[in-house]
Amino acid sequence: MGRNLQSGERLRPVDLARGHGLSTQAVRNYEEAGILPPADRTLHGYRTYTPLHARALAAFRALVPGHGHATATAIMRAVNQDAVDEALRLVDESHAQLLEDRRTLHAVERALGDLASGTERPGPVPGTVSRAVPGSDGTFIGPLARRLGLRPATLRKWERAQLVRPRRDPLTGYRVYDEADVRDARLVHQLRRGGYLLAQIAPLIAQVRSAGGLEPLEAALQDWHARLSARGRAMLTGAAELDAYLRARG
Repeated sequence: MGRNLQSGERLRPVDLARGHGLSTQAVRNYEEAGILPPADRTLHGYRTYTPLHARALAAFRALVPGHGHATATAIMRAVNQDAVDEALRLVDESHAQLLEDRRTLHAVERALGDLASGTERPGPVPGTVSRAVPGSDGTFIGPLARRLGLRPATLRKWERAQLVRPRRDPLTGYRVYDEADVRDARLVHQLRRGGYLLAQIAPLIAQVRSAGGLEPLEAALQDWHARLSARGRAMLTGAAELDAYLRARG
């Protein structure tokens, strides 16, 4: 929070802004968004802040790296509206999402491990048809989308990005996904849940196909691990600052 502040000290917007490397307009924006409690006003209508506002600003800025700007804003707004339980619920939701992201990462690693060892066997997909390609099985876009919890439009978007490459049924013209296509779709789905953009996933999938192995994904998984760890530590820092603000509010 910069220099030590006395509880009764009055701060100008510029004082609060400089203490956090912000502009005075940013401070006013934070107040209008409910991130800061309302400022007092002088007889001439100028805003004045207190060490409590500085504590609120420190809490918000500490919450952002772990929870994101929107959730951090909602947390601070709830606290400033004396809805502490709602603020804590939002914190809990972020922690639950982080746990789910960790589970997703572990699922990706298990899936890749199965693929690398040759033991991955996708389960049966409702709607599997044998007429799509003589002598082989495949599934249409609808059943595959339902299996992955996606919209068919999402699979079509991935196809345009060359992330999946289904064939066409010669009788109907429908897209048909074979086992390799299902594998690619599963990998894309998991990586998307991990926060990767399609442009980032495309070269990984291409490398997996051309290399005949999954080594190109190892660096991506290590980066994913690092980002989750950074989020977890940022949440700890944010929790400490939020607790300090709650204590200061009394």
